[in-house]
Amino acid sequence: MAEIKKKQEEQEIQTKEAAPSQSSQQEGTISLDEQMTRRQSAPRPTAESEAQRLYEAQKAKMMQGQGINATGAMNGFKALTQVIGKEQIQKANLTLQKYKQGKANLERRIVDNEQWYKLRHWECMRGKNEEVQPVSAWLFNAIANKHADAMDNFPSPNILPREEGDKAEAEMLTSIVPVVLDQCDFEGTYSDVMSYKLKAGTGVYGVFWDNTKLNGLGDISICKVDIINLFWESGITDIQKSRNFFHVELQDNDLLMGAYPQLQGKLGSAVMDITKYVYDDSVDTTNKSVVVDWYYKKNVGGKTVLHFCKYVNDEVLFATENDPRFAERGWYDHGLYPFVFDPLFQVEGTPCGFGYIDVGKMSQEYIDRGNQAIMKNMLANAAPRHFIRNDGSVNEDEYADYTKPFVHVDGNLGQDSVLPVQVNQLGGIYMEILNSKIDELKETTGNRDISTGGTTSGVTAASAIAAMQEAGSKLSRDNNKASYRSFRKLCLMVIELIRQFYDLPRKFRIMGENGMARFVQYSNAGIQPQHQGNDFGQDMGFRLPLFDIEISAQKQSPYSKMSQNELAIQFFGAGFFNPQLADQALACLDMMDFDRKHFVMQKISQNGTMYQQIMQMQQQMVMLAQMVDQTRGSNIAEQLMAQFSGGAPVAPIDGSSGQSPAQKVEETEALGGSETKEASNTKKARQRVAESTSPT
Repeated sequence: MAEIKKKQEEQEIQTKEAAPSQSSQQEGTISLDEQMTRRQSAPRPTAESEAQRLYEAQKAKMMQGQGINATGAMNGFKALTQVIGKEQIQKANLTLQKYKQGKANLERRIVDNEQWYKLRHWECMRGKNEEVQPVSAWLFNAIANKHADAMDNFPSPNILPREEGDKAEAEMLTSIVPVVLDQCDFEGTYSDVMSYKLKAGTGVYGVFWDNTKLNGLGDISICKVDIINLFWESGITDIQKSRNFFHVELQDNDLLMGAYPQLQGKLGSAVMDITKYVYDDSVDTTNKSVVVDWYYKKNVGGKTVLHFCKYVNDEVLFATENDPRFAERGWYDHGLYPFVFDPLFQVEGTPCGFGYIDVGKMSQEYIDRGNQAIMKNMLANAAPRHFIRNDGSVNEDEYADYTKPFVHVDGNLGQDSVLPVQVNQLGGIYMEILNSKIDELKETTGNRDISTGGTTSGVTAASAIAAMQEAGSKLSRDNNKASYRSFRKLCLMVIELIRQFYDLPRKFRIMGENGMARFVQYSNAGIQPQHQGNDFGQDMGFRLPLFDIEISAQKQSPYSKMSQNELAIQFFGAGFFNPQLADQALACLDMMDFDRKHFVMQKISQNGTMYQQIMQMQQQMVMLAQMVDQTRGSNIAEQLMAQFSGGAPVAPIDGSSGQSPAQKVEETEALGGSETKEASNTKKARQRVAESTSPT
């Protein structure tokens, strides 16, 4: 029996060894085309599935770093070692409530200003139950014109290097940063922020890194942020000096539980009361929770590190200090809160300013109250009222009904039975006061008639009107300069995010010279910290490429374009672009001041330098030609000098015969042969020899 079992085991081993060989033989019989067909027909992952896979992997890694397993359960031992837990969140909530109380007046003012902007300001004024509530849009018109001025001067960045070695990177960033802004729809964001700034007094940009963009590759995201959802330390003017910074937002509970399974059964209605606008629609917030983005700074080794924590109620969704990848490095390498404030009229003790609604709301209120009084007087005179005695015996219904030709009375009708109510007519002084309030509103908001295209008496020339419009837009230019300063901070943040996250090369379509489209590939390799080597045995450390940003208007007003075009024509007529007058033109431009002056001076200097180089080359060519002429007996130098001076062309002389082709006259002999005339100098020399040898 033992031998039989042993044989059976040997047979089984042989069959197992033979199976792979048979399968390999079967695979060998499959043709190469059939194998390629099987490979091509195999299912391939789509872009959506690949992005979902990357998202799930990143989410699992984040949850693993926080001690959360796949089912959403928290690891108790891991929770004990976390830096940010429930206790820290409760302290952060207390700080958030204190910050919220500090900006209660600001939130109330912003909500009221929104009502004024929507022409619903009678709801904010006393006596709003009046029947006659006229609304005029003088203040709205001022805000709309300021917004149009801001969009006429849309900013464009020009990135300049601080060291010569970074010039190529600065040129690439000058072309790439506008593309990044365009991909974020920054023009629409800029329009929204400018509108909010004019109404509330301060516009806010949010500059973030969005990991969900480009199918998980990630990219920069720039958006407008509502001040009502932001909270900072009271009494400061720079948000970067705040110990903590909070951004709150309402999100649906089902979406939160789908993204964070550990929130199952822990969400309810919103715990924190967020100030809301007066909406025309009914907004339901019952199934929403307040998600708090908590930013705070810490000093680690003499360096300011920005940390980030996202939480709902008391549950931590993500914290950089709980993740080993960000515990020492922080959230963003630039160490700044990713928000840029753009105040209109700055006030002390707060990073927010006040807007044009705060400036002109009182004038607008009295304009509407004056219109209300005038309208009431008009209605009183248009629909007169009457005094009727109780014993006057007049049928009041028939008297008030103008469709009935007869009015019945009982008894005798006296003179005092029905008396009209006398209404005083308003004098012209009231209209003058109303017009003066309108002029006051225009003057205080800088929205005079000339700035909106209107004309005054005696001004008819288009150039004069344009000059007056430009002179009347000083306030708009000042506001745009302040917006450019905030835009410069935004661009610096964009560059720092590129430095931190653009590890993989990316493709961009940029505008090259003369408007030609170019496709380039760019990564952050050229702007990373660069090692400077060793000098005299000492490690020189690392050098970080830094850049300055110059802001100019990408879309300018028609008057600005016209004035610049006329200035260019004047320069052309004065001969500034003549390379022979380059030194004189540069001396004149040095005393002038206009936009892009350095660019014009650079072009003129380049043309002058090129002209001098060409003149030197011409002199060298003439000298070389003179040397050739002395050797060959030609006149090449004379031809070049005539060509360079623009004179009449000189006929060339062939150095081999001493004659020009025009002097070579061929004569036909009697037998049909050809004969060339003898050169004059040769003929004269032969004649002298003959005369000296032959006797006379």
